[in-house]
Amino acid sequence: MAWSPPATFSLFLLLLGQPPPSRPQSLGTTKLRLVGPESKPEEGRLEVLHQGQWGTVCDDSFALQEATVACRQLGFEAALTWAHSAKYGQGEGPIWLDNVRCVGTESSLDQCGSNGWGVSDCSHSEDVGVICHPRRHRGYLSETVSNALGPQGRRLEEVRLKPILASAKQHSPVTEGAVEVKYEGHWRQVCDQGWTMNNSRVVCGMLGFPSEVPVDSHYYRKVWDLKMRDPKSRLKSLTNKNSFWIHQVTCLGTEPHMANCQVQVAPVRGKLQPACPGGMHAVVSCVAGPRFRPPKTKPQRKGSRAEELRVRLRSGAQVGEGRVEVLVNRQWGTVCDHRWNLISASVVCRQLGFGSAREALFGARLGQGLGPIHLSEVRCRGYERTLSDCPALEGSQNGCQHENDAAVRCNVPNMGFQNQVRLAGGRIPEEGLLEVQVEVNGVPRWGSVCSENWGLTEAMVACRQLGLGFAIHAHKETWYWSGMPRAQEVVMSGVRCSGTELALQQCQRHGPVHCSHGGGRFLAGVSCMDSAPDLVMNAQLVQETAYLEDRPLSQLYCAHEENCLSKSADHMDWPYGYRRLLRFSTQIYNLGRTDFRPKTGRESWVWHQCHRHYHSIEVFTHYDLLTLNGSKVAEGHKASFCLEDTNCPTGLQRRYACANFGEQGVTVGCWDTYRHDIDCQWVDITDVGPGNYIFQVIVNPHYEVAESDFSNNMIQCRCKYDGHRVWLHNCHTGNSYPANAELSLEQEQRLRNNLI
Repeated sequence: MAWSPPATFSLFLLLLGQPPPSRPQSLGTTKLRLVGPESKPEEGRLEVLHQGQWGTVCDDSFALQEATVACRQLGFEAALTWAHSAKYGQGEGPIWLDNVRCVGTESSLDQCGSNGWGVSDCSHSEDVGVICHPRRHRGYLSETVSNALGPQGRRLEEVRLKPILASAKQHSPVTEGAVEVKYEGHWRQVCDQGWTMNNSRVVCGMLGFPSEVPVDSHYYRKVWDLKMRDPKSRLKSLTNKNSFWIHQVTCLGTEPHMANCQVQVAPVRGKLQPACPGGMHAVVSCVAGPRFRPPKTKPQRKGSRAEELRVRLRSGAQVGEGRVEVLVNRQWGTVCDHRWNLISASVVCRQLGFGSAREALFGARLGQGLGPIHLSEVRCRGYERTLSDCPALEGSQNGCQHENDAAVRCNVPNMGFQNQVRLAGGRIPEEGLLEVQVEVNGVPRWGSVCSENWGLTEAMVACRQLGLGFAIHAHKETWYWSGMPRAQEVVMSGVRCSGTELALQQCQRHGPVHCSHGGGRFLAGVSCMDSAPDLVMNAQLVQETAYLEDRPLSQLYCAHEENCLSKSADHMDWPYGYRRLLRFSTQIYNLGRTDFRPKTGRESWVWHQCHRHYHSIEVFTHYDLLTLNGSKVAEGHKASFCLEDTNCPTGLQRRYACANFGEQGVTVGCWDTYRHDIDCQWVDITDVGPGNYIFQVIVNPHYEVAESDFSNNMIQCRCKYDGHRVWLHNCHTGNSYPANAELSLEQEQRLRNNLI
């Protein structure tokens, strides 16, 4: 079912503006929340933030239209009802609003009338509550650190560590040093008086580190005292100025940002009292996650690695972001966004070896997942080691759909890799000739990359390193882009990446540079994009539609011409005889965030006379029959495809069709279906004997078109063939189970076969 935004959603974006002068009692820029004992996120006592203090709303004159406005402002689609007489408990503090009067079309409460701030004849026994529709509207996309901060928080912009020891200065990333805070555009140091490990935990989380360790405070004190006694040091004169210091910070340790802590910039008496009398700067030591440690670091304990593997991120454009998926009962599934927030998201980030979360995303913002929705209403307190330690409901208990899949963006350490790559000559900032910085004889030098072996996997790493998302093209000829004058020399060749690297400098490459093309027009380039398609097959449909057909050779001339039959067909006495075909249907969904389009334009498409249409991709899907140990015994030669929107959900228009030389592709949310009864939709098993096999289908096998997640491009089924009939069962997406679960499933199947 397609979603259409409410008519008032565009007005929601105006909340940061001033209220209309015709409403003198308008509330201005307000924040709302729902609270109450054991309340669900969509229901509770309605509270309003005014002058830094939360207060309640009286139920006088309050009705469905007021509840609707409040629910929309809170990010829900609509209100179901409201509750009077403090159903969700009596609040504390002021009763800020009374006789709120809305038409029902307003996008926020600041557009409704009322008695004015604090003008009320009510008691807390009349506190109003609201019950919203649990579905979030798609304009409510995420909870970010910035919108979680108050006025002071927005002045606390950044945090960094200033390394003091020589060993710390050489370390990348910097994990130990004095804490510096950027406050109103100027860097200040933090006084160590009252500094705790909870404070260190928040700082490390902001810098992309999952944990912290104590520092040798006695040693750092000696270093500080030496500098203070040094007549050439400016430190003594600087420390006498209160503008050099942040006076005191007090954190619980669960905050995603220091600005959420209690921060006292200056002493209570202001300039009359020193900001850090007798103290020194606070020093923090953080522990980097496994991906950001030097290669010589001791390996992680197997137990902690196993815990990390119970949660993963998918479809993110950058390192440390993606849709959250958890492993339950040996199957991967998603997390519902009901009650999803920065604290729970931070537990996921730290579990994966990143820092705290900088954004908790709702509404399948980073694409929809597949399979079960394992968790909903996750309620972490912030100190949990893993997401499984947090209280939560089963995802099926409150009607969650995959359009509610939760995602995160984590803080990651600054490795400096983004400063070692750049693009030149492109028409837009997201494309161009690739230039990298490497050390040549110990001296950093900029140069170009040889395009031999350059492919989409390498381009993906380059775009990620550039901070530009996904690669949509890996260019091997870049003569039309001019590079920087001092970067003409080829400094990197033979680049081969696995796809998980943080930078091209981490990929395998030639020792001495060897580029047989000699550079020139054959240099590597990329085109990047912040979103990508994501193709996923319907495994259940393959399982339900599989059958055998003995097809006469007289009906297979077209298929033979397109190499859709096994090699033994070449030696048959045409048109006499037949081929045994394992036929099935496939349905390929685009669950990504952009349309899936062919790599080449229309001018490069190939006309196939037999099938009377243009084929836009030469190798789009592989069909294989494997033995249980992985050896291939038969394959489908589906050489080329015509991409189109076979079906779209209600409300989505079909955009692509093969007929009449039409545009080809698969629209986001639509699917392309290949029925079992069309040519080449089979595996030729004429030469295969009876037995137990693995049936495998891989879409986009050569990575010709970029996707946000290649790990879900394969389905596998168990296949039993007795020489006359075939059974497919246990069909699943390739990444639905972990590797060890795949092994156990295979062993179980062998046991069953022995019993049979």
